[in-house]
Amino acid sequence: MLTLMNPRVPPLPPDEWDDFIKANPYNVFATLARHPVLYREWRRFGGALLNGTLPARDRELAILRTAHHCGSAYEWAHHTRLGLAAGLTEQEIESVRQADALWSVEDRLVLQVADDLHYAGDLTDATWAALCDRYDEVGRMELVMLVAHYAMLALVLRTLRVQIEE
Repeated sequence: MLTLMNPRVPPLPPDEWDDFIKANPYNVFATLARHPVLYREWRRFGGALLNGTLPARDRELAILRTAHHCGSAYEWAHHTRLGLAAGLTEQEIESVRQADALWSVEDRLVLQVADDLHYAGDLTDATWAALCDRYDEVGRMELVMLVAHYAMLALVLRTLRVQIEE
């Protein structure tokens, strides 16, 4: 994971925060809010993914594996907390970083989706077939979009050098 310093785009000062940032005082929001239109639409899209149809455990496994692949210390820090709240153990969260860790078939599938998308930008036919057995069409689409979104967000966070809150 990369340690990020000296933000290229500083977060808004607290006196410019909207009600959402006041309730969620994280640098990701305070930084992206500098572009009000994109910030508003990104929050809507990200919120739809965080409150979608996927089980919380699956969602957080996919996000953590993506954060690991993308070297996003910011995403890792925040989604470690959310992963614990979703029922992942600390050992499972650490195992997300290990390619050879033992997982249930269900968890392995979620991690494989993140791996395939990271390494190939696509899913293998075998991974897609397994997804079809486990998720409905909406769930399959949502999982792919979730991984893609967090890969994009990792790039933005790293490029803007958004710092993890103390």
